[in-house]
This record gives sequence, structure tokens and C-alpha cells, in this order.
Amino acid sequence: MKTPHFAIVGAGTAGLATAILLARAGNHVTIFEQTDQLSPVGAGLLLQPAGLAVFEHLGVLEHALKLGAKVTGLEGQLPNKRLLVNSHYHQAGHNLYGLGIHRATLCHVLTHKLAEYSSHVTWRMGHSIERIQEQQNEVRLFGSQQQQSFDACFDAVLIANGARSQLRPQAWVKVDQAYPWGAAWSIVPECPTLDPAILHQFYDRSKIMMGVLPTGAIPTAPQQRLSSVFWSLPTSQLQSFLKDESAKQQWLKQVADRWPDVAEWLTQLLSNQQHQPQWLSAQYRDVVMSQFGQGRIGVIGDAAHAMSPQLGQGANMALLDAWAFSQSLHAAKQNQQMDWSALWQHYHQYRGSSTQFYQFLSRLLTPLYQSNHWWAGGLRDLTFPWMYQIPYFRKEMAITISGLKTGLFQQLDYQQVAQYAGKDHVFNAKTESLPEYE
Repeated sequence: MKTPHFAIVGAGTAGLATAILLARAGNHVTIFEQTDQLSPVGAGLLLQPAGLAVFEHLGVLEHALKLGAKVTGLEGQLPNKRLLVNSHYHQAGHNLYGLGIHRATLCHVLTHKLAEYSSHVTWRMGHSIERIQEQQNEVRLFGSQQQQSFDACFDAVLIANGARSQLRPQAWVKVDQAYPWGAAWSIVPECPTLDPAILHQFYDRSKIMMGVLPTGAIPTAPQQRLSSVFWSLPTSQLQSFLKDESAKQQWLKQVADRWPDVAEWLTQLLSNQQHQPQWLSAQYRDVVMSQFGQGRIGVIGDAAHAMSPQLGQGANMALLDAWAFSQSLHAAKQNQQMDWSALWQHYHQYRGSSTQFYQFLSRLLTPLYQSNHWWAGGLRDLTFPWMYQIPYFRKEMAITISGLKTGLFQQLDYQQVAQYAGKDHVFNAKTESLPEYE
């Protein structure tokens, strides 16, 4: 069997992690990225325990821990100081934690690892893929680079170019729509008055939501600890957020009326004329697919299952996609031949139910935090506190946040994902129990 050559379109979290695993297994990988150089844009993100299990599998966890910020839990506060959300990872399992990390740091950690397999990896920066065509024994990619057309052939292609991908097969797409709410965000020096091991959120009904996430540091300034600040807004208002001094004072008053301690910190940040925070906007999409792969074409990461950031699972799910594809590829090699149908059957077994669970839950919960429904916030404030009083629900909510759920009553085993035994690694799925994916 000749060594397979995979094309990966997009050098985000899913693309880079998958490239590492493919190259580590001896496959050839070509990464197509439309930007001329990797410069990740976005606020800090929270890697959940399931994503950190993949980091351990990749061999990058120790590197990430040096730069990221360990997060032990999530606390969500109402204006009356009462905790609406009070979820901690130890409730899901012993020694579990999250990791707040800057997107640039995440990219640095993954590309640093990928460089170890440089003999198996080819980079194609500044290349835009416009069309994919599957043929009998190969996949052909058509695109452009510096206004010059090109096409290239590979054994298979993975589409990993984000939520707004135009490459995913339209026949597989069930939902592809923008969320009406987004967020303004900025990365700032760490807040000295908030617990640096907690993701802090602040809510008032369903129209006001703010988050402060410990974000660790960037590789070029490892001593400067950072936080990411998020402020939820309808997408129509994102461009006008803090557009002038009047808007700035109005926003600070909104915060001060509800959470004065946080407002004092934000006021100090905004009054520093030499180091003004740069505020950018984030907009989200809801993407649901009937399948993630067939034949020699697959879709992973946000391109396959973009959703609201309410559960904080985006990067987490992208990493699990990479792990699942690697496992499925190993299982699909039969007698020195690749059984592409078996590969996707295994992959859908691993990712189908988990993805459906988190997308359903995200769609269910997001209006309780970001919507114009007058009743949504009140319903949430009434029901959530008593749920945290019941040990079973408290544990289940912690497991859900951890990204380990594969269904209402099923979950992933952290160690099953984290372990890697090199060449002796064995995939032990029982093929006779694999379900059909619809």
C-alpha cells in the first residue's frame, strides 16, 4: 500500500491537529491556507478537559500548560451577587481542569509540534481552494495562488476552513445560518480582583452577558498574564460598540450598576490613553450537517459543526474531530488497503452522537443567555440555581461543560482519548456494533 497523501484545507485548530496525527502516523500531508502567514485572530478560548485529553494524545499538553491559564471552573453571577452558574471541573472527575489560552498561543503550540514531522508536511500558504472534485481513485483540488490558477491531486481531502466554508458539500448541509447575536471582545492584562483560575460570567436577564476568561500568555511575552473580556450584543450593534466617549461611559455605567468591582477594573483599562484595549467583533454561525464524510472527502472543525460559543466547545470539538479521524483511519486499513467506507463509519460512530448532543444543547440554551425573549432570563434564573443543589445534576452539568458527553447518559473516557502508545497503538472498536449514520 502506497503512503496516502492527504490535503487539508485550512490551518486552524482542526486542520493543524489532524495534520500532526496524520504525519505522525507516516502519512504525507499538504496544508492549504489562504492567508500568506499564520496570524490567528480571535479572543482567548477555553480548552475543556476533552480537548486537553487530545492535547495529551498529541504530546503538546505540557507546552500548552506553560503558556495557558489553568481554569478550575465557571461561575456566573447575577446583579444581586447570587451565583446562577457554579460549575467546577472536579465535580466531573478527579484532576480535571480547563485551560484558558490565547489563539496565537494555541497556533504556536500546534505548529511547533507539527514541525517535528516536517519531512511529511508540505505548506501551501496564500493558496485559495475554490472547488473540489472527487474522482475514482483521487480527489482533485482547484484554486488560485497570486491570481494564478492551479490544480492538484490527492488521495483524500479534509475541509477545515471554518464556519463560513464554501467547500463543504451542500448535499450534506442541513442548516447554515448566522446567529443574530455576537460579541465584542478584547484581550487585556489579567484582572487583579477576580480569581485567575475561574471563568467569570455576568448576566442580567437574556440581554446582558459579559465574560472574563483567564487567557494565559503569548510566547513573545510569557510573563504578561492576560484576560479576555467578552460583551454580548446583537450583531447589528457590534460595529457601534464603544464608538465614542459617550458610548464608553454608557457601557461602563451599565456594568457599574450591576457589578461595580468589575466596572472599576474596566474603567481603569479604558482610561489608560497609552494602552487602549482594542475591541473587535465576533459573529457566529449555526451549521448542522447530515454527515461529515464520504468517499475521499471529509469536513471537520467549525466547517462541520459551527455553533454558538455558549458551551465553549468549538476548539474542543475540533480537537476531538482530529483524534477521531486518526483513530478511524487506523481502523480502516485492511490488508494494506484503505476502506474509505469503513473509515467514515468509524468516524461517525465517534463524532455523530457527541456533535448532535452539543449542537442540540447549544441551540436550546443560547436563547436563555442571548435573545430578546422577555421570559428567557427569568426562566433560567428560576431553574438553574435549584439544579445545582442536586448532586446528580451538578455532576452532569460539569461533565457537559467538560466536553466529555456523547449523549444524555453516555460520556467519553478521558484516558481513552489521551493515551498514545506509538506504533503499538491499537484501535479496539468492534466493527459489528457500529451504527448506521443518517
